[in-house]
Amino acid sequence: MSYCTYCRENPDDPWNVPYHDNHYGFSIESDDGLFERLVLEINQAGLSWLTILKKAEGFRRAYSNFSIDAVAAYEQADVDRLLGDAGIIRNRLKIAAAIDNARRLQEIRRSHGSFHQWLEAHHPLTRDEWTKLFKKTFRFTGGEIVNEFLMSVGWLPGAHDEDCPVLERLKSPRHRELPRFQKPIAGQ
Repeated sequence: MSYCTYCRENPDDPWNVPYHDNHYGFSIESDDGLFERLVLEINQAGLSWLTILKKAEGFRRAYSNFSIDAVAAYEQADVDRLLGDAGIIRNRLKIAAAIDNARRLQEIRRSHGSFHQWLEAHHPLTRDEWTKLFKKTFRFTGGEIVNEFLMSVGWLPGAHDEDCPVLERLKSPRHRELPRFQKPIAGQ
């Protein structure tokens, strides 16, 4: 079952439906926003996306609101803090990847101006070419993670079914993502 079908069949899902309708497949231009999505996609590996959506605020707090420069400066005390934080996925490899990837993004900003401009400089690539590039550039970025990251931020097609109403919004030159995904408010 596709994500679109799931959301159509479960319209009261307070986590997946708002994410699907307002974030999934929408372009993100800010480096910190792209970094956030990359870290969340890496942390989703082996887990459900619902787990990640429920922990998104915890990730934001734990990872300095996904400031690339702040995360790149993390030291061992920060790693220890993250390993003890129940609000995130406490996986040593994923934590190390987030810190190392922040440092690599600093290099990308120096060479290309921004993460977004780096993506533009390599577009268009096939999924396999993107995967090779990401594996060469970042840590913990296998094929599925790269594919989901690029679809989720609008660089690869396939985020939405052809008959999904959200796809029509994405085709509009005026589409925009809502601010970062937030925990649903009770009663919504």
